[in-house]
Amino acid sequence: MIADNLIKLGSKILREEKIISHQIDAELLLSKAIGKDRVFLLTNGEIKVSPTEEFNYLNFVLRRKRHEPISYITNKKEFWSLDFKVNRGVLIPRPDTEVIVEQAIKKFKHKSSLNVLDIGTGSGCILLSILKELKQFYGIGIDKSYRAVNIARKNSKKLNLLNRAKFVHCDVDNFNFGNYDVIVSNPPYISSYRVNSLNEDIKKYEPRMALDGGSSGLETIKKVIVCAKKLLKTGGDLFVEIGNEQSIKVIRLLNKNGFRLTKRFGDYTRATRCIMSTKII
Repeated sequence: MIADNLIKLGSKILREEKIISHQIDAELLLSKAIGKDRVFLLTNGEIKVSPTEEFNYLNFVLRRKRHEPISYITNKKEFWSLDFKVNRGVLIPRPDTEVIVEQAIKKFKHKSSLNVLDIGTGSGCILLSILKELKQFYGIGIDKSYRAVNIARKNSKKLNLLNRAKFVHCDVDNFNFGNYDVIVSNPPYISSYRVNSLNEDIKKYEPRMALDGGSSGLETIKKVIVCAKKLLKTGGDLFVEIGNEQSIKVIRLLNKNGFRLTKRFGDYTRATRCIMSTKII
């Protein structure tokens, strides 16, 4: 079958399942099946797809039909204009999280070498994006998931950052190594009772440990702040991603632990998504 007809078929299957992005998903899945990028596919719609490629494509479509995220099927996700490897062991990087990268780069772009710690690194997208831009910086990413650490290491190699980024399998409660100028974190911040109400793509496939922030949604955020109090240099900066309507409670936690609010940053919907604070004690 030719490529255009396969895309139409895949799009129809996904549309019937009420998947809004059915057209682009069908294109991306066929791109993966034939080993070409989407631009090639869109300009070569009359090419004939081999039986093996067609079989693989239809398998991908059926996976997407069951609401498996497209990034897990293609094993990649773009973040900060970089391609990151992902699998079901890591949270899929979101555009909202780019706020941390953007603000860290803006603040430190004229600084010399600084040490960065990324707590709950997942795919490594935050730390590696910062290091890619700030060539004199070094960093460590920690995560309590072996699978996440392995993916982060692969992304570090892919982005030629092995000499400046290290990844450690460790929970935030037990990490006591180093003294850092900057700490960044996108911790789980969704309250436990809300996790089951998330979209099926998320709750069924993405790792719960990367989503569930405990009964209040703040349990891991508290741990991040306590860890930052121990490991951040006085005058150092902490960037934490937070959930909707959590900013006041998080600022109180920061104040109690010797931090001063520096700035709040909104995401693309203008909701407060990132809090930057400075360690003063």
